[in-house]
Amino acid sequence: MGSRTDRLALAFCVLVSVVALNAAMAAPGWAQKSGGILKIQHMDTPPSASIHEEATVSTAVPFMSVFNNLVLFDQNVAKNSFESIVPDLATSWSWSADGTKLSFKLRQGVKWHDGKPFTAKDVQCTFELLLGADKLRRNPRSAWYGNVAKVTADGDFDASFQLKHPQPALLALLASGYSPIYPCHVPTADMRRHPIGTGPFKFAEFKMKESIKLVKNPDYWKKGRPYLDGIEFTIIADRSTRMLAFTAGKFDMTFPTDVTVPLLKNIRKDAPQAQCTMRATGVSTNLIVNREAPPFDNPKIRRAMALTLDRQAFIDILSEGQSTMGGAMLAPPAGVWGLPPEKLKTIIGYGDVGKSREEARELMKQAGYGPDKQLKLKVSTRNIATFRDPAVILLDQLKQIYIDAELEVIDTSVYYNRVFKKDYVVALNLTGSAVDDPDVTFFEGYACGSLRNYNNYCNPEMTKLFEAQSRETDQKKRLEMVWEIDAKLQEDIARPIISNGTAAGCWQPHVKGVTIHTNSIYNGWRFEDVWLDR
Repeated sequence: MGSRTDRLALAFCVLVSVVALNAAMAAPGWAQKSGGILKIQHMDTPPSASIHEEATVSTAVPFMSVFNNLVLFDQNVAKNSFESIVPDLATSWSWSADGTKLSFKLRQGVKWHDGKPFTAKDVQCTFELLLGADKLRRNPRSAWYGNVAKVTADGDFDASFQLKHPQPALLALLASGYSPIYPCHVPTADMRRHPIGTGPFKFAEFKMKESIKLVKNPDYWKKGRPYLDGIEFTIIADRSTRMLAFTAGKFDMTFPTDVTVPLLKNIRKDAPQAQCTMRATGVSTNLIVNREAPPFDNPKIRRAMALTLDRQAFIDILSEGQSTMGGAMLAPPAGVWGLPPEKLKTIIGYGDVGKSREEARELMKQAGYGPDKQLKLKVSTRNIATFRDPAVILLDQLKQIYIDAELEVIDTSVYYNRVFKKDYVVALNLTGSAVDDPDVTFFEGYACGSLRNYNNYCNPEMTKLFEAQSRETDQKKRLEMVWEIDAKLQEDIARPIISNGTAAGCWQPHVKGVTIHTNSIYNGWRFEDVWLDR
C-alpha cells in the first residue's frame, strides 16, 4: 500500500485538487460561454419602457436589465427575502440608531449608457421624481415612499434617506425590480421610448406589437458580465401560438409568467427537454368595482358581488387546484404574511358558497334587482389570457345573483390608463405585489389616494393601521397586526381576492444561469448571469 508518508501526500494532492476545482467552479466565468442572443417570447406590448411609470410585468421583464438599483434581491436565490438583499449601485448601507435614516455608500466608476458618470445626484433625482406630486406622467408606486421625507446626496458617492418614522421594510422596497435608479440628465419623456441606464444591457429598439431588443453593455461595471450579446423579446399576442413556437424550438424562453398548469403538461409532452418551474407568482386575481359609479356606490351590491364568488371553482378550472385561496397578502407557504387557512375560512365569502349566494341574492333584491330585473353591466379586463380566462368564469358566477354581464377586453396600453383614471365600472383584474411585504401591498393597493387603489377604497382608520404595522420592529407582533388588517380588508369588501396565482416559465436546456423567483414576478430579470451553452 505504500508508506504512511506516501498516503498522506496522495491525500493532500487529492484535497488540493478538490479545493482548486471548487474554487474554479465558484469563480466568475467558470464554464460560462460568452455570446449569443437570448430569444424570449413576450405576451403583449408594454405601455412604455419607463419602469417608474408603469404597473405591469410587461414592462418589468424586458427593461429591468437596462438598469441597476441601490440594492437588489439576489438574482440567483429563488425566494426574495431580507436575507437575499445584496449590494448593487450601493456598496454598503447603514441605519441610524433611531431607524429614521438609511445611508448608502455608492459604487464609484459606474457610467450611464451614454457615457456620463453615475453619482449620488442621480439617486436624489430618482427619488425626487417618485416623491414629487406631478413629475412623472403617472406614479404607480408613490405610496411606497409616503414615509420618506427626503433623499439627499451627501457627497458624490454618499446618499441618504430621511424617514418620518422607522420603516424596517424600506430596504426590501428598494431591492425590487420596480426601484431602478434613473439618470438626472435624461428627461423622463425620453425614458418611455429610449431608456438610459447603468445595467448590463443597453436599449436598442422598441417596436410596438413587434419586438424589444437589448444589446450588451460592453462597459458594464461588473467585470465579465453580461455573457449574452443581447436579448430579443418578440411580441406574440396569441398564447397558443407562443406555446407552439417554444415547443418547436424557435425561442429560448417563454415569457416567464405565461405557462399555466394545463399548458405545462403540454410542454412536458411536446418538449420534454424543456426546463420549467411552476411557482407562486405573488399575483392575485381580484374583482375591482368602481365605488363612485351608480349603482355600485350601493354597498349591498358590492357585498353581493363578493358573496357570489366561488373561489375554489376558479382555482380548479384555471390551475387544476394548484393556485391558492388567500386575502390581500400572498398566501402561505409561498407568502410570509398571508392569512393561514384557519383564519381565512372565518371571513365573509370564504365559507359555504351556497349560503353566501343566498345572502347575495337577498341583498340584490333589496337593491331592486331580481329574476325579472337583472342588472346589466360590462366587465372590463386586459386583453391577455391570464385576465380573460378568469373573467369568463366571473361572468357565469355573476349570473347566480341576477347580474347579466358582458365582457369588454382592453389592450394593455389602454387598460392601465382606464383603471388609473377609474374609467371602468366593474373589472376582473390581476394585481401583483412586487415584494411580499405589507408596506407594498397595503399602501399601494388600499391606502387613500394611491394610484393603484383602482376602486378608491378609502378608510382613514385602516390607513392608521397600515402605518402602525410598518413601524413595528417585532416581527411576531407585526404578523399579528397584518393578519388583523388583511381580515378587515376582506370583510370591508375592499377588493375581493379570488385567488393567488401560480405560473411556470420554461427555457430550453442550452439556456444556463436562469433562476426564476418564487414569490414575485417583478424582481428577477437582470439576466446578467444567463448564458447560452451552444
